Amino acid sequence: QVQLVESGGGLVQPGGSLRLSCAASGSIFIAMGWYRQAPGKERELVASIRAGGTTLYANSVKGRFTISRDNAKNTVALQMNSLKPEDTAVYYCRAVSDTANLYWGQGTQVTVSS
Repeated sequence: QVQLVESGGGLVQPGGSLRLSCAASGSIFIAMGWYRQAPGKERELVASIRAGGTTLYANSVKGRFTISRDNAKNTVALQMNSLKPEDTAVYYCRAVSDTANLYWGQGTQVTVSS
């Protein structure tokens, strides 16, 4: 059974930092990433990373967020720096298995506010 367990969300002031983590189990994952969904908006890609290390970032987070992955542990982390109020959203971990199935975590709230 595939499980994705996220941690690390919370409340932070503008300019602050947070680190999100996601631990995946139950399959081999060829890609992992983070999406977010703000109230009234569609879910959007934040960053993704393939098993080989290739990364992709949304333009809005380039230079501020860094995604990393530990293939041996099937974990993916998102280091978020210089956070802005517009980064406020529920952040979801997503994993793509070697059989092309998609899996989502339960989501973790990130709120950037003074």
